[in-house]
Amino acid sequence: MWKKTAPLLVILSVAFNLAFIGVWGAHVIREHAHHGTWFTDRHSDGIWCPLHRQLGASDQQWKQIEPKVSEFRKSSQTVCQEVARKRGEMIDLIAASQPDRQAIAAKQEEILAGQRRMQELVIDQLLAEKQVLTPQQQQELFDMLRTRGGCAGHGPMMMGLGDSGDASSRPFTSTCPDE
Repeated sequence: MWKKTAPLLVILSVAFNLAFIGVWGAHVIREHAHHGTWFTDRHSDGIWCPLHRQLGASDQQWKQIEPKVSEFRKSSQTVCQEVARKRGEMIDLIAASQPDRQAIAAKQEEILAGQRRMQELVIDQLLAEKQVLTPQQQQELFDMLRTRGGCAGHGPMMMGLGDSGDASSRPFTSTCPDE
């Protein structure tokens, strides 16, 4: 049974990941085009993260949260790049004239391990922020995460909140995209 479903699962995983990358890329391009710049000095604007602005984080809260968000961004980017590289390697394995099923399965396990590391980073970040946010802000954050389901396999941390132009409806991630 596994031998029959494994290729389908691998293909579905690759398809979902490619769709995710496409949507994320379109979001980044749209956001930068909307703001007319590819670089902004986040630290000169106060609270540069749309999510934390929407939660109404105070300047004092932001001073505690911002270093953790910045570190999370660096760590998650590294893991994301590693997983993307491994996905490319898996595609190469699948595309080979004589695909090695054991090598594909091993690469799939490496990808899953990277995804688990990303989940751990997200959980650690949420727990750290929970220590700083008020109970009302925590409730609002977790309500957002519960009600705005994410794309398959990527959870609610990457999603759009709406199409109007105000900050409360912009897509957000726990990594706070550039504005």
